[in-house]
Amino acid sequence: MTDYTAVITGGSQGIGADLAQAMLDKGWRVVSIARGRGTASHGRLEHIQADLMDADATAQAAADIASRHSVTHFIHNAGIILPNLIEDAKPADLQTLTQLHLGAALTLTQAFLPAMKEARFGRILFNASRAALGAKTRTAYGASKAGMIGMARTWALELAPHGITVNVVAPGPVLTDNFWGIIPKDSPQQADLAARLPVGRLGTPEDITHAFLFFADPKAGFITGQTLYVCGGASIGGVPI
Repeated sequence: MTDYTAVITGGSQGIGADLAQAMLDKGWRVVSIARGRGTASHGRLEHIQADLMDADATAQAAADIASRHSVTHFIHNAGIILPNLIEDAKPADLQTLTQLHLGAALTLTQAFLPAMKEARFGRILFNASRAALGAKTRTAYGASKAGMIGMARTWALELAPHGITVNVVAPGPVLTDNFWGIIPKDSPQQADLAARLPVGRLGTPEDITHAFLFFADPKAGFITGQTLYVCGGASIGGVPI
């Protein structure tokens, strides 16, 4: 196969936008699903506005895309954090992030699987987080991101006979709007965190894109059910984030 169509959730900004551009540069078609319309414009790029925290809106977007595209790559990148200490965490936070990080992935994957199975080729990728290993104020976020890893391993077993791989990229602190929503941009806190990482710097969207492209490559068919921490060494331990 040389004709690829990638669907990227949260493809309008940050990591998703960088990955979308990298895939466009390879000559692939890209469909971005996000709440806001991205500013990027390209003949092979399509923007679909949908709130993936809304199960009905997600199902509508999934059916629409599947009716018009034979999707070969699905990258579930969209996410939010909802940080709270235990005392302030709410069951509703768990429900919201379970739908966004897991429920939306399930609905979209189910829509794209028939075309992948028919082609006997597919790449399903999750953007999880180093926080799946534990991080303060991440009750709902850490739980749902850890859920991605478990779900990906399950899907990898089920889909391997069909030529479909399922893998996870788990970033550490990356300079995106999500990061700056918690740590002020160019603040002393940002500099301190960078200094405490083993590699001595924070991540960039390009760092994460490289990892996704590795798993997305058609030649990566012998790799499935894996989680790659792209975190500057934070997953090794001893670096509070």
